[in-house]
Amino acid sequence: MPNSIITSTGCCIPSEIISNTHFLENEFYGADGVRLEKPNPEIIEKLYNITGIRERRYVKDELNTTDIATEAAVQALKGIDKEGLDYIIVAQNFGDVQTGNLRTDMVPTIASRVKHRLQIKNPYTVAYDIPFGCPGWLQGMIMADYYIKSGDAKRVLVIGAEILSRVSDPHDVDRMIYADGAGATVLEASDENGGMLAHVTRTDTVNKAWMLRLGRSYNPNRTGDELFIKMDGHDIYRHALKTVPLVVKQALDKAGIGLGDVRKLLMHQANAKMDDAILARLFQLYGVETIPKDIMPMIIHWAGNSSVATIPTMLDLLLKKQLDGHRLSSGDVVVFASVGAGMNINAMVYRMP
Repeated sequence: MPNSIITSTGCCIPSEIISNTHFLENEFYGADGVRLEKPNPEIIEKLYNITGIRERRYVKDELNTTDIATEAAVQALKGIDKEGLDYIIVAQNFGDVQTGNLRTDMVPTIASRVKHRLQIKNPYTVAYDIPFGCPGWLQGMIMADYYIKSGDAKRVLVIGAEILSRVSDPHDVDRMIYADGAGATVLEASDENGGMLAHVTRTDTVNKAWMLRLGRSYNPNRTGDELFIKMDGHDIYRHALKTVPLVVKQALDKAGIGLGDVRKLLMHQANAKMDDAILARLFQLYGVETIPKDIMPMIIHWAGNSSVATIPTMLDLLLKKQLDGHRLSSGDVVVFASVGAGMNINAMVYRMP
């Protein structure tokens, strides 16, 4: 059985830097439609203290999800025969949303649009999307591993791309969390040691399905029938804190790997305080008190929450030695984990070849 090895990565980090001061003039409302009484500087400072986000990245008006997904793919495919791709899997949740028009556009799929942009002629390069919330890119990697291990594929391109700045409510404090971006990874069949060792996914829908959803603007005076991304932040926090560490441990147990052997944990980042709490809870599960300071790289402080793009962007920066001095060497174990709409949670254990 072949191993699934990451052979190349790429990302597209939008050029527009949006600092927290950008939101000083926003009119913020609560879910009850009542305008918040606190002054904006206080609201912004509180969100920064909770999430750690001081700035985020937005795409330029003329770009859309297909554009940034293609850019990340082009980077990942440098030196690789694109005609040899068996699958192109794009994780995204809103399709191409044009500036000033909240209608989603995903027919044909973003994956088909990317394949068209790349001018891949091979009809057996199968292209499709997966709307799986923030864990979408990671789930795409898991699906690619199944294809490779079954012998159905030798090379798969997995992309995570999202433009959340256009689907977030300007009157909702949570708008300040969301960002744009794209990341891409090429996964190939190999006889090398290492690669993807194990993965676990779960979906909790009995009473968790709608914690992240689409809804009307919090501003009752806003006309139109637009739908914006909405979330129950506190409930998601509690659910993630309880469940993500368990899924990570399940994946490690499945791989036969101990926590002490993990070099890096690449976690989806929507809230720095939540990620720190999840990390602490994971170590508590193993009865370990001391957490290595460099085990969990963070980009949320300057990149915000770019949903499906967060982890592949972080991986690309890490492998290219552009991530705050973090490094990986052959034999190092990396754990990937994410939580998001669905509610979906997944984790993957990977050993560097």
